[in-house]
Amino acid sequence: MGRRSLPGGAASFIDRERLLADLDELLRIPSLGGTPAEVDAQRHLADRWAGEGLEVTTWDIDVDATAARSDFPGMEVERESALGVIARFPGSGGGRTLLFDGHTDVVPPGDIGAWTGDPFIPRTVQRDGRDAIVARGACDMKAGLVAAWEALRAVRRSGVPLRGDVLLCPVSGEEDGGLGTYAALEHLLGTPIAGCIVPEPTDLDLVPANAGALTFRLTVNGAAIHASRRSEGVSAVEKFVPVLAALSHLEAVRNASVDELMQRWPVAYPLSIGTVHAGDWASTVPDLLVAEGRLGVALDESADNARAELEAAVADVCRSDAWLREHPVTVEWWGGQFHAGRTDPNAGIVSLVRDTHTRAAGHAPETYGGPYGSDLRLLVGMGGIPTVQYGPGDTRVAHAPDEYVDIEDVVMCASVLADVIVDFCS
Repeated sequence: MGRRSLPGGAASFIDRERLLADLDELLRIPSLGGTPAEVDAQRHLADRWAGEGLEVTTWDIDVDATAARSDFPGMEVERESALGVIARFPGSGGGRTLLFDGHTDVVPPGDIGAWTGDPFIPRTVQRDGRDAIVARGACDMKAGLVAAWEALRAVRRSGVPLRGDVLLCPVSGEEDGGLGTYAALEHLLGTPIAGCIVPEPTDLDLVPANAGALTFRLTVNGAAIHASRRSEGVSAVEKFVPVLAALSHLEAVRNASVDELMQRWPVAYPLSIGTVHAGDWASTVPDLLVAEGRLGVALDESADNARAELEAAVADVCRSDAWLREHPVTVEWWGGQFHAGRTDPNAGIVSLVRDTHTRAAGHAPETYGGPYGSDLRLLVGMGGIPTVQYGPGDTRVAHAPDEYVDIEDVVMCASVLADVIVDFCS
């Protein structure tokens, strides 16, 4: 049996101007994680969706109580409040429920001087001969979320009846651990959800799997002394050098053989040091170094195993050094703890999106695993929901200055998702 779709083609029901206006409004909210604007973005969508006649549920997330749970996925920024939002378009009954999960929080813009304009004032530019929207969050991932919104609107506009429900779930806290999706899954407990699409930037390819990402902190102790007597002290910086070499070797070992879904990446499971802080005076041998980094977790690997391998590598270095044997490097696991997760690439929701995109674009999308952590692992692992990432934008520019998304890809995504809704929920 052929796939169901909107009569005359989904593209004819997509309101391009409305889609772009909605995206512009959402991009103007500087919804940095942990700021009041993070809640503002959630409330903005809740109000808009209620105004369009969707059944909207909102609730205040008890951040402290939620973060205290043993299976909480981690958080890297301070939050006093967070808002949960779920919008439902009910079907007539007897059909499958489809969930769209997308985050509204964004990362900081970084060096403002590296941008060609205000990061939170969207503007249209040319990228590779095509119109694109530049703003923080354009690619990651407000465009994808708005595309899912417009897809549902297109289905409603068409009048095609649905038997199953469609849920729109915007979430906060994805960038630093997954607070919003974690809380939403608890709120949706007991709701039978047959499939989920996360419209993260995939360049309109299919990503049914994600590697994990664990945040760690290393503390290296030395012995301070005046720099003129350097040889009589112990530099924490120098003691960190063999640790860094050991971590580089560990990364190579962990990437020697990777899952087929991850083979497109030069380094599928990166191990990187992101920050290093040492010393407080140029003429003093530093007695303390603190380094923070990120450890990739392989598909189907437990986070505990990944942690154990890094801890063992650090312990090996300490055993080989007289000072570090007596003053071992400490390893702490903090912040976002993204486990790996996957959906079978041939699962129904993945095949449906693949077939629908192929019909609309005239070519099949690629299917691969992402080398980054995402809320997919919570939806699959905690919720048991077959989940695939499919959305406009390229992760290469997601956290970069002048982050952008191709407008035609946003429109194409909305069109594909509209037909997916019709087929999945009819």
